[in-house]
Amino acid sequence: MTPTLHIDCTFGIAGDMLLAALVDLGADLDAISAELRKLPLDDFSLSTQNVMRCAIRARLLNITLAQAPEPAPEGLAQYHTTHEHSHTHSHSHSHGHSHDHSHDHAHSHSHDHSHGHDHGHPQRLAGDILAMLAASHLPPRVKQRATAIFSAIAEAEGRIHDLPPQAVHLHEVGAMDSIIDIIGVCLALEALDIDTITATPVPVGHGVVDMAHGNFPIPAPATLELLKGIPLSSFDAQGELTTPTGAALLKVLVERFTPTPQGTPLAIGYGAGNREFAHPNVLRAVRLAPPEEEDADREHITVLECQLDDTTGEQLGFALETLLAEGALDVFHTPIGMKKSRPGVLVSVLATPERADALEHCLLKTLPTFGVRRSAASRRILVRRFEEVTTELGTANVKLGYLNGHLVRVSAEYEDVARLARAHGRSIDQVQRLVLNAWEQTRSTRQP
Repeated sequence: MTPTLHIDCTFGIAGDMLLAALVDLGADLDAISAELRKLPLDDFSLSTQNVMRCAIRARLLNITLAQAPEPAPEGLAQYHTTHEHSHTHSHSHSHGHSHDHSHDHAHSHSHDHSHGHDHGHPQRLAGDILAMLAASHLPPRVKQRATAIFSAIAEAEGRIHDLPPQAVHLHEVGAMDSIIDIIGVCLALEALDIDTITATPVPVGHGVVDMAHGNFPIPAPATLELLKGIPLSSFDAQGELTTPTGAALLKVLVERFTPTPQGTPLAIGYGAGNREFAHPNVLRAVRLAPPEEEDADREHITVLECQLDDTTGEQLGFALETLLAEGALDVFHTPIGMKKSRPGVLVSVLATPERADALEHCLLKTLPTFGVRRSAASRRILVRRFEEVTTELGTANVKLGYLNGHLVRVSAEYEDVARLARAHGRSIDQVQRLVLNAWEQTRSTRQP
């Protein structure tokens, strides 16, 4: 199994911070630069340097762009050749982390990430960037990831400005350095052979951000649009802690958001912002060995529990039906004795981590409890397969359970058995025997 990556963005995320952290983790910056130079981009150079942030050593990414030539006549090159920089200067992204990308821009936000929202870079149509990626010879997964990231940004901007995604002018991510950040991150992930990515909940900061369309409260509209469905953290600080590029990387690349990584740490990389703050201005990337091989059939679940001594049977039945409809893996209740010798009931809900919050809210809304306990657990499950058999009463499915490749459990699927029993006036056990006998006969005819 390939390693996984956990992005610790406790203090925020920007594209160049993640790229720097991946380089610190072991991705070859020279190889990334070589792949980027195969694209029709302005001339550039990449380098990193070690810096200290709150006594933590981290890697700072520097991008130097060549002096732009005169505008080209049309197409993507047109966007590449109208820079208004003197490109040996210090470039601050101005998003809460200030990343020092070797440009000099006339505005800044309070927390300085390396890409400002509108800092003299030419605008680029999203369609032009996507066309460049489609025509490239980048590795397939790199092309797929980069295309998905730029598409997510274009769709978010399109919803905000009421434009088709292809017609969106990308301000921050249309800039050369941000294109390098996004594609560079995808190349670094490929170099590290990363399939699965997790991340912490995301902070956004507070204040006002200076954008091409005026001043907006933090988080910027595109950032918040991209963070839909992503859990936000409670960490707060003055300035823009998460940039639109950082939000897009999380939106597309991250499979699951969790406060703590799962697996065995193999290597750790730190990507730096440009300035010192009261908090460490760093992003941490952790390369993890996946759990032991035996966990291939084990899944992580969340257990939700509450105990009640004042609920009715109707309330309990309604709640259990609602919880199952909301995606609970299983729901059950157990008679218990409570304080003052009152008989009560313990309601237990098994859920995937992704559905835990919604099911917790469901418990609180549908039952007269003042609190819900939550704990992490895992369960070993049999690998399941279904086979359809034909009986004298009709067709039904049989569920087969395998452990380490060996068949250890066979059962007739209840809903099919119940359907046949009702249709033919038979008992459940009669139909179950018929279905299992039919499966045995079918199995015997297949064996040599």
